[in-house]
Amino acid sequence: MKRTISAILLIIALSLLSGLSKPKATLLSSEITQINTAPAITNPPQMEPATSPWQTIQMRVTAYCPCEKCCGQSADWITASGHKIQPNETFVAAGKQYPFGTEMIIPGYNNDQPVKVLDRGSAIQDSRLDLFFPSHQQALNWGVKSLSVQIRTN
Repeated sequence: MKRTISAILLIIALSLLSGLSKPKATLLSSEITQINTAPAITNPPQMEPATSPWQTIQMRVTAYCPCEKCCGQSADWITASGHKIQPNETFVAAGKQYPFGTEMIIPGYNNDQPVKVLDRGSAIQDSRLDLFFPSHQQALNWGVKSLSVQIRTN
């Protein structure tokens, strides 16, 4: 609308400057038609999709605690990465394909906030994770789940 009014005012001004006393209606309407019939952009430029650093993988997710039933002789509150476990911490044990410090989001664990890989386990390979819980009962309550886990790839 603003372009149309600006175009009309420009035509009137040019007509007055060129010595015409009144702008001709046919000239004015043809100019408006040209403005209103400008071709629309049929193929707007496509923006490349933003690449996410997160990758989603279907995984078998189990749970463990630092007790002897879960960890055997390794029940010393120190993870394979050398991390000293603090009460109520959240982290995961994952296979060697995930370096220590890799972040993961596991639905239903840690309020769906990222946790880091800080531990390993001999049975934890391929698409399997073991979530840390501070008590054996909490680990048992988790059970075994098949979940879509998000993994930060960078």
